[in-house]
Amino acid sequence: MPTPLIREATLQDIPLLRQFEQGVITAERPFDSTLKEDPIEYYDLPLLISSPDSQLLVVELEGKPVASGYARIEVAKSYHRHTHHAYLGFMYTVPEHRGKGFNQLILRALTDWSRSRGITELRLEVYQDNQPAIRSYEKAGFSRYMIEMRMGI
Repeated sequence: MPTPLIREATLQDIPLLRQFEQGVITAERPFDSTLKEDPIEYYDLPLLISSPDSQLLVVELEGKPVASGYARIEVAKSYHRHTHHAYLGFMYTVPEHRGKGFNQLILRALTDWSRSRGITELRLEVYQDNQPAIRSYEKAGFSRYMIEMRMGI
């Protein structure tokens, strides 16, 4: 397999990243009955690319992006020991390249970026029924923390 390259996303990547975003939405739609009908967008990609408090990365294989993920520094709740944490999101790998460790590469790079910014806590959200994603995050060292509950009325 060719060597993957991890790099910062650029504004020129946005059209392809929008396709990745639709892949995330398609994968998550079965877990979330509250999502609006298509078309929807989850991410403010220009802000994630340009903000000094976020890092949006892509993995390239032979010059073509095949995976993505971001870290965004957020203020922690006043009662937490840490003052800030990095929230991770947009973890996506194109279907034909899943299982090759690209998500783990992105997680390690985002962890390093977060640590370089003085961050000691990482957070992310995953649907409780998305067992493959949960296993992947647990493999990377994450643990289950809290369940958010909802009720439509």
